[in-house]
Amino acid sequence: MPPFIVFLDANVLYPAELRSFLMYLAVSGVYRARWSAEVQDEWISNLLLNRSDLTREKLERTRELMERHAPDALVTGYQNLIPGLSLPDHNDRHVLAAAIRGKATVIITNNLKDFPAAELQIYDIEAQTPEDFINHLINLYPAEVLQAAEEHRHSLRNPKKTVEEYLDSLRRQGLVETVTTLSRLYNHA
Repeated sequence: MPPFIVFLDANVLYPAELRSFLMYLAVSGVYRARWSAEVQDEWISNLLLNRSDLTREKLERTRELMERHAPDALVTGYQNLIPGLSLPDHNDRHVLAAAIRGKATVIITNNLKDFPAAELQIYDIEAQTPEDFINHLINLYPAEVLQAAEEHRHSLRNPKKTVEEYLDSLRRQGLVETVTTLSRLYNHA
């Protein structure tokens, strides 16, 4: 299976449960993750601002684990593309520039309005929500996505989660349709 190359925006890396599930999917081989140091810095900085219980060291450890499990994910050398790009929020141009440089065909983001299809199609890139992207993966690779979900669930040890608790945690991440489909897959496994 030739995996999609997908650029992950900071807002999908911010929530731990979603970030972790996306990483398990990438490690399973159903897609190849891309991000930039700027995106990594953004989600880490925002978490540190909003969560006093987290430390920079802990989040840097998470970044290191992500880079170890997706060694080709870090995109560099895209800064020269930024000035020539046009997006509603100029602060998001670095995301598109890194996606272009990283040869991504999809940007996963919760801010679709900041990545208009008309601007992205010039570069053969589309923006998708995590829900739409994961549902697309389920349609193409149901067994692999279920296996990644199960590995992700088993990795959650504090506390351990039943299948239903795990699906509830994904539902809280906004993955409502994904949970419905995963629930059917779990019931048929």
